This record gives sequence, structure tokens and C-alpha cells, in this order.
Amino acid sequence: MGVLRTVLPLGLLLVAPLAMAADPLQIPALTMTSGANGQQEYSVNLQILLIMTALSFIPAFVMLMTSFTRIIIVFSILRQALGLQQTPSNQLLTGMALFLTMFIMAPVFDKVNQQALQPYLSEQLSAQDAVARAEGPIKDFMLAQTRQSDLELFMRLSKRTDIASADQAPLTILVPAFVTSELKTAFQIGFMIFIPFLIIDLVVASVLMAMGMMMLSPLIISLPFKIMLFVLVDGWALIIGTLAGSFGGV
Repeated sequence: MGVLRTVLPLGLLLVAPLAMAADPLQIPALTMTSGANGQQEYSVNLQILLIMTALSFIPAFVMLMTSFTRIIIVFSILRQALGLQQTPSNQLLTGMALFLTMFIMAPVFDKVNQQALQPYLSEQLSAQDAVARAEGPIKDFMLAQTRQSDLELFMRLSKRTDIASADQAPLTILVPAFVTSELKTAFQIGFMIFIPFLIIDLVVASVLMAMGMMMLSPLIISLPFKIMLFVLVDGWALIIGTLAGSFGGV
């Protein structure tokens, strides 16, 4: 049920342009009717088809519209700072990043479920209204993490003059601005992580140079010291707590 609550609103959000552009008259088995208020309602078969099609876009959604980008980049930089090439493995880092993303995004998904998915399933909302309501919490999350300068950059590049405020920015502008901000924030956190391990490398290299052991790689000697430091300061809890806190309690 938890997966349904997450996938269905995301599917509605991602396939909205496809649904609006589809021509059901070309598919006799799929019908479209007009409601009393002028809104167009698509048949259940067509909605299921669009939702199944949207499943292929879920990986892109997870990477570009959630906290996943910042988390996986910080984890990768941490592994490089420690000097470990394949430990933890890519699969383990990705799994950790996914579950931490689910934890951070849980309040956002709960809002989507309450405001869009449940009313849609109970037939209180049309598909178009559910999509519009599902966009709200997701856009609020991205706007809270997006720098104003990045948003203004993509507004300027798009040459859109009809956007009066950041809240009116469409996803085509908000998503690249959000990703740009996430990349910058992730590298800032990664820089702070690198400093203590870099100091250890410099100290070990200086000691080896003073002892005349220039043929011995400093990385081999510094690696156990970096691992010991990371364990002593409870590094994983510190990193994960910092990442979760960096999103401001969404």
C-alpha cells in the first residue's frame, strides 16, 4: 500500500502532459467524456495505460525531484575522501540513498496522498484536479531547496515574462533550477567532509617524506587512520543526520 501511495500520485503528475495531448478518438476502446463543468474525463483503461507508462519515468523523478541527488553525491564524495574505491559498493550506497530519500520525503508524500491520491481514489476529484493538487507539495519542497539565483537563471534563459513569482514557475523551469541548487549544496557538504581526511593525508605524506620513505604510498598508511577517525566520531550517523537536517525538516 505504501508503494501505491507513492507511485500513483507521481504517475499522475508525470503523465499529465501525455493525458492532455492524447487523442482517444484514435483508440476506440478508450473513451473520453466531458463533465458538467467542462472538464474532460478519461476512461479508466486510458488512465491505467498512462499510469503504467509513467512507471518508466519514476527513476528520473526520484533522481531529479527529490532529495536523492544531494544524498548520493555526498555519499560518493565521502567514499572518495576515505580513499575506498569500491567499499561501500555502489549498490549499497544507492540503497542507503533511496531509503534515506523515502524518510526525508515522507511528509511530502503524505501530503500528496491526503490531498490528491485519496480524493481521486474515492472519486471526489478528477484526474486533472488530482494532478494539480499533487504538484503542490512537490513544488513546495523543491522551492524550499532552490536558490533564488538559480531559479532566476532558468527564468531568464526561458525568456518567460509572464511568471510573477517563484510559486508560478512551471516544472520545466523549477526542476533544472532545483537540480542545480542540489548539486551546489552537495559539493559544499562534500568539501567540508574532505577537509579532515585531507589533513590526515598531508600529515602522513609529510612524515613519510621526513623519514625518507618516498617509495611508500601515503594512501596505504593514511587509510587505516582515516577509517579509525571516521569510526571514532560515529561518521555515518553524523553524515546521515547532517543530510537529513540540511533539508530543514520538510
